[in-house]
Amino acid sequence: MRIDLHTHSTASDGTDTPAELVRNAAAAGLDVVALTDHDTTRGHAEAAAAVPDGVTLVTGAELSCRLDGVGLHMLAYLFDAEEPELLRERELVRDDRVPRARAMVGKLKELGVPVEWEQVARIAGDGSVGRPHIAEALVELGVVASVSDAFTPQWLADGGRAYVEKHELDPFTAVRLVKAAGGVTVFAHPLAVKRGRVVPEAAIAELAACGLDGIEVDHMDHDEATRARLRGLAADLGLLTTGSSDYHGSRKTCRLGDYTTDPEIYGEITRRATGAFPVPGTGGVRP
Repeated sequence: MRIDLHTHSTASDGTDTPAELVRNAAAAGLDVVALTDHDTTRGHAEAAAAVPDGVTLVTGAELSCRLDGVGLHMLAYLFDAEEPELLRERELVRDDRVPRARAMVGKLKELGVPVEWEQVARIAGDGSVGRPHIAEALVELGVVASVSDAFTPQWLADGGRAYVEKHELDPFTAVRLVKAAGGVTVFAHPLAVKRGRVVPEAAIAELAACGLDGIEVDHMDHDEATRARLRGLAADLGLLTTGSSDYHGSRKTCRLGDYTTDPEIYGEITRRATGAFPVPGTGGVRP
């Protein structure tokens, strides 16, 4: 089995619609794909209706969190999307995205970048506007060569010249809320130092003690030494280890299935989840 547990669609900051994403997952030879858009489950229904035969959809989300001034992302799988407390927190994060993005556009204009809000809104479309959309605007304007080049201290990285904070969950609260909604939590790319500051390993141990289920190990932003370090940490803490592409369509260079999760780990995730169940493909045809 080929299992990719971290992807994004146009419901947040990917370039594939949810339906296109599950069809592309089939074309990439995946057996299981998780849709984990940022702080939203808006793409789940469309994806579920289009899953080709032979592919299974795992519903999820990537929750924006912050601990001691450091941003981090928590992958949440198979939770009850209508659980009121978790839904309320997701809505608070989403509602803060537009004011935050407008403020970042304002900072960029102060820095001499001729970006306009209308340009960013066009790029975001119906998705939850975020830094990748602003980064793409910088690419269109020729300010940077690629989306990843915009995530530097010079521009949009945490603490960068054009960075603006948004409402984010405390990760311990995120773990508690997801567990209460019957879901499973995995700390996304925990040591992706190229993205900026990361939380110390002691914090990962504290999260594990509070119910964190796993950590994402095999990821494009982790080199081999980092992956080995994380596997050792996971073994010490009794955490599951996952692998994922963090696919965003054409917005990033990674491809579906670039990194995958062991079937036994996937099986354990589904065994622990009680809020929702994987969706077997019946709604579409393989490309």
